[in-house]
Amino acid sequence: MSRPIILLVDDDPAVRYSIAFALGIEGFDVTAFESAETMLASEAEGPRACIVLDQRLPGMDGVSLLGRLRSNGERAPAIIITSNPSQRFRQRVREAGAQLVEKPLLCDELALAVQKIVSGAEIVP
Repeated sequence: MSRPIILLVDDDPAVRYSIAFALGIEGFDVTAFESAETMLASEAEGPRACIVLDQRLPGMDGVSLLGRLRSNGERAPAIIITSNPSQRFRQRVREAGAQLVEKPLLCDELALAVQKIVSGAEIVP
């Protein structure tokens, strides 16, 4: 039985490793990328259970990357992670059809959000 695949994009190597490690412990296979551009250029295959995108990336930001993925046919649920989001940004994330998880990522908040998305449970912002 295969484990759910999570795509992760975060430019901070320590954060990327920590998130991938934490989600791996929770039973997910994580394919991690350092930028939107490396993710788009990749040949990552297989059904994705969830996509986790940092908003502040060099080059294309997380919400713009999600828009590009959606226009390419990607339908996996998405989580945007960022710190200090404005009300306007919160609205932008909702309009993109994603969930928002704020940094700092305390305890297992992100893992719980991913588990809820993968199980089909609704996340309350």
